Amino acid sequence: MTTGVLIFAFNNEHIDYLSMANWSAKNIRRHLNLPVAVVTDKEIPKNYFFEQVILAKPYDGDIRTFADLKENVTWYNGNRIDAYQLTPWSQTLVLDADYVVASDELKKVINMTENFVAHKSAYDVTNLDNFNELNKFGNYNMPMWWATVMMFKKSKEAELIFDSMIMIKNNWEHYRNLYNIHDSTYRNDYALSIALNIVNGHTLDHKDIPWNLASLTPVHKLSMIDQDKYRVDFLTQDCKQRYIILSQDFHAMGKKHLGDIIVN
Repeated sequence: MTTGVLIFAFNNEHIDYLSMANWSAKNIRRHLNLPVAVVTDKEIPKNYFFEQVILAKPYDGDIRTFADLKENVTWYNGNRIDAYQLTPWSQTLVLDADYVVASDELKKVINMTENFVAHKSAYDVTNLDNFNELNKFGNYNMPMWWATVMMFKKSKEAELIFDSMIMIKNNWEHYRNLYNIHDSTYRNDYALSIALNIVNGHTLDHKDIPWNLASLTPVHKLSMIDQDKYRVDFLTQDCKQRYIILSQDFHAMGKKHLGDIIVN
């Protein structure tokens, strides 16, 4: 069985996802010792190194407000549904370009026996946000499965999940109305959650990654202290300045500060 990591990286007007993917690939090799393939529509700079480069045209982007940038940007977020067809590996770990690999924790996911797993719940590393609105969606409070980290093996089950995601994206307005989703923007998390619901017979029963997804929201400042050591500065609810130190994997939901770390 071949195993590797797949990262999608489509730049927009303000965010260089390709440089994020390149930076992440270095961390992945250090901690996980896995090859990395990138899916992009850009020419790869000579000083970037991926084991494989997969060229693909991004689907039409959505306009989304990024709180840390304080403006609207074009968000090319639709190609994740093609991961099953595009991956060069028989076992694939799909990671967001802004997922920070700071440990070998994901080796536990690689060693899982399931054909497909993802996180079923995320949490705020500062504990200021309970994430109740982010871990559920729609009027029916459906549980959110996060597409930030996905592991799948070439199998009929995984193929069916991705085929369902493609069907959902291609008929987004129908599924948005069916699940009473207020947000008009298509998200991979929605498609994944609905696909798992369909494939599992609407039982809401599927094996997940057995820990919650550590997440840093865009309103907080992220800086790097040392390799695999990060500082998060934030204001408490009573406006007191506090900070925490992270020495773990996490999802950097705000892109500006992570981009600054990579540039510097």
